[in-house]
Amino acid sequence: MTGGRFTAVVDGIALTLLLVNSVVLAMLELFFLPLRFDGIVLPDLGGAPFPVTVLLAIVTTPWLVSQTAQHAVRMGGPAGFGGVSLGLWFMTVVGVGLSGPGGDLMLPQDWRTIALVAGGALPAAIVLGRVLAQSRIDRARASGRAMP
Repeated sequence: MTGGRFTAVVDGIALTLLLVNSVVLAMLELFFLPLRFDGIVLPDLGGAPFPVTVLLAIVTTPWLVSQTAQHAVRMGGPAGFGGVSLGLWFMTVVGVGLSGPGGDLMLPQDWRTIALVAGGALPAAIVLGRVLAQSRIDRARASGRAMP
């Protein structure tokens, strides 16, 4: 196996794992969103909500988008492929959240749902925009054209 072909295989495996990771992280963030300080899992502090998964979404979804785009570009694909990981994350949160196991509603009907969707989608969308802009700049430089 030549070096270029080996790199393409490794990038393909990494890309697949990143997309699977998008779905897995979305499910974990969704399932642990209702976590509370109620004395069952966390200490008893009056039942206050503890949406730590929102922080996880803020950190992981932009990283997934940038890494997916990076591997897609190295394989010769478009930088916009990074949006696939964001789309999978969003569809998993909404799909499983609205029709969870046994038809249960997994998304709490309060501010935590908005925080999860906004915390995961907005930073990732900003990173996707940055990746797409950088890709356009790189293509223009490679072709010898100046950017407008």
